[in-house]
Amino acid sequence: MTKAVRVHQVGGPEVLTYEDIDLPAPGPGEVRLRQHAIGLNYIDTYFRTGLYKAPGLPFIAGNEASGEVVAVGPGVTNFHPGDRAAYYFNLGGYATERNIPADKLVKLPDHITHEQAAVLMLKGLTVYYLLFKTFKVEPGHRVLIHAAAGGIGLLACQWAKALGATVIGTVGTKEKADLALSNGCDHVILYREENFVERVKQISRGELCDVVYDGVGKDTFPGSLSCLKKRGLFVSFGNASGPVPPFQLAELNNNGSLFATRPKLNDYVGTRHELIEGADALFAAVLNGTLHVPIHHAYALKDAVKAHRDLEARVTTGASVLKP
Repeated sequence: MTKAVRVHQVGGPEVLTYEDIDLPAPGPGEVRLRQHAIGLNYIDTYFRTGLYKAPGLPFIAGNEASGEVVAVGPGVTNFHPGDRAAYYFNLGGYATERNIPADKLVKLPDHITHEQAAVLMLKGLTVYYLLFKTFKVEPGHRVLIHAAAGGIGLLACQWAKALGATVIGTVGTKEKADLALSNGCDHVILYREENFVERVKQISRGELCDVVYDGVGKDTFPGSLSCLKKRGLFVSFGNASGPVPPFQLAELNNNGSLFATRPKLNDYVGTRHELIEGADALFAAVLNGTLHVPIHHAYALKDAVKAHRDLEARVTTGASVLKP
């Protein structure tokens, strides 16, 4: 028997149930992983509430983790018991042990901890594709990052700054502003006290931004469009405040022939080659000091309900992990 957090019906944090489950031996092409750290992500709440549809009920929540290989199924030759490995994979993560396809795993370098890996595989890979694939950030670019003190936000601020961009971030509190400033932000906007569109205009002296990275959604739209220079790119990659409402395509024209995209991680690390490329870039950035992984909260796996409540109340900063 192993322990897991399952959802039997969609709803609030209270539907997360910590319980025993039977785990069979790994099947063909699978690896059994004993998990040491599990990443906590806002997307976990989307599946829990039903905003994103799980394949069926009940399901085990969670999308990224790190641990030790304890068994391999038939046909697996690239992983062996004792290997340290991590993954991003839709659902199944909130468990003490799990079976997972071997081609979704990456091996960990010696100096990457399980806690670091558990938050890099989803959040870090998201930052990687946002900054290198969706819009290639280069020296001289001006970028706006909403929720700059969150798990994705802090990594994005650090990496964008290292790439030579001027980084503007929005946050909700003075404490979060200090955190963002210490992680690469050049300018921080307190969105509860300031009009972020007007502040972006002031900071940029009317030149606005090349790209806006928006994981907040409803509350920051359509203001995000007004922060972009002509032919700028609006990247909507999350819905922390609710989905972006339907809008007329003409709004992109009216704001300066803008581009808009709604990317997702699966479309950027959909192949084994893309996964390894992204993970290698991430691990290298951590090992060479470009990225510091800000893990500020740790919860026991059995306390997943509290973890989700804290996440949705926006009282967390940086990354959070669940410990089996």
